Amino acid sequence: MTSPSRPQEITRLRDLSSHQVRSGIAAWLGWLFDGLDMHLYTLVATAFVAQLMVLPESDPSVGQHGAIIQAGFLVGWALGGAFFGRVGDLLGRSRTLTLTILTYACFTGLSFFAQTWWHLMIFRFLAALGIGGEWAVGASLLSETWPKKWRPWIAATLQSAVNCGVLLACLAGWLLAGQEPRFIFLIGVLPAFLTLWIRKAVPETEAWEQAREGQPVPRIGDLFGPSVRGVTWRVMLICAVSLTAHWTFLFWQQKHILSLPEIASLAKEGKDNALVTALMWIMFGSLLGNYIAGALAKWLGYRKSIVLMMAAYFVIMYISFSRTWDWETTKIQFAIIGACQGVFGLFTMCLPPLFPVLLRTTGSGFCYNIGRIVAAGGTVFFGIFVKVGNYREALLYAGFLFIPAALVSLMLPLEKDEPAILDQPAD
Repeated sequence: MTSPSRPQEITRLRDLSSHQVRSGIAAWLGWLFDGLDMHLYTLVATAFVAQLMVLPESDPSVGQHGAIIQAGFLVGWALGGAFFGRVGDLLGRSRTLTLTILTYACFTGLSFFAQTWWHLMIFRFLAALGIGGEWAVGASLLSETWPKKWRPWIAATLQSAVNCGVLLACLAGWLLAGQEPRFIFLIGVLPAFLTLWIRKAVPETEAWEQAREGQPVPRIGDLFGPSVRGVTWRVMLICAVSLTAHWTFLFWQQKHILSLPEIASLAKEGKDNALVTALMWIMFGSLLGNYIAGALAKWLGYRKSIVLMMAAYFVIMYISFSRTWDWETTKIQFAIIGACQGVFGLFTMCLPPLFPVLLRTTGSGFCYNIGRIVAAGGTVFFGIFVKVGNYREALLYAGFLFIPAALVSLMLPLEKDEPAILDQPAD
């Protein structure tokens, strides 16, 4: 029996249906545990890989194999978004959300049993399939159940769940400090219990079930058909270019911090503290930026807000890396950069409704994750392109990519005052 799930023009939380409330809780918790399982490895990467390889942590092979494992994770993340996006259109949002969470929970937990570095790489790759898939499925679930006028705030809240998951991973690392590094992966099993509740409490969306009645599910190739390909190419280009710049910052910012004169002279403990401090400034800025992005979307609409925040991301990247700043100024700049990252929260509610219902998770998952694959290669390119050790220059050049990303975003067919377009593909 299908529960009513058509979005209503409501203004208060208490007016939401029980189905809408349960869908919101399920998606938020899914994203929270996404952030948790995503970052558990980074907390123990060096120590665990060194243990598996029976080498000291300072051995160059440890860092190289740790990077290979992380690369495998990124590839799995991208493939999982495309794969489970397709499954979401075939089986439904609720069922697929269950599968994605179960996938990343089980394989994160199985990392505990890794005996060699390549065991760990396989487990991280398989866990990433679920983490990548959860994005498109959770976003589509809420875009089809919650009121349209609330979507900017939903996007901000969902994106904040990932930030909270990262902080939860940091808490797990603190609680397990001094323990065998493999034990932290057992924390990643906890999301599996969430799937028991989702299957019982969260029915499929009415939009998906109505679309399935008497209609064949479109093929993946239909993303490039006459009625949808315009959206597909634009979204792919925006994701590829902006995520390349964004990931270049996330990947190389630690090296930049370590190159600052005030930090380079510190002992290992001082350097580690500086890296953690920088990450915290980015995370707190991002939490605030998610809601800044939501407020802008309510005021200006998605398209103008995305363009504005892309442009702001370029400006702060240019200011931050056109010269070397002192450590105190750098922390403030990193918080502002984190705030600009709220633009990716808008993608959550903006992208899925651009595609027809039965191509919704396929389209958003495919485009976003193709962009992630391009970004992975682009991140390496910027590190190789610049002079050895000049990470500031790599970050400066990467920031210019937000200019074409903003220009292409001007062509997104989504406007605040045209709600009907939310459910229709654009040419």
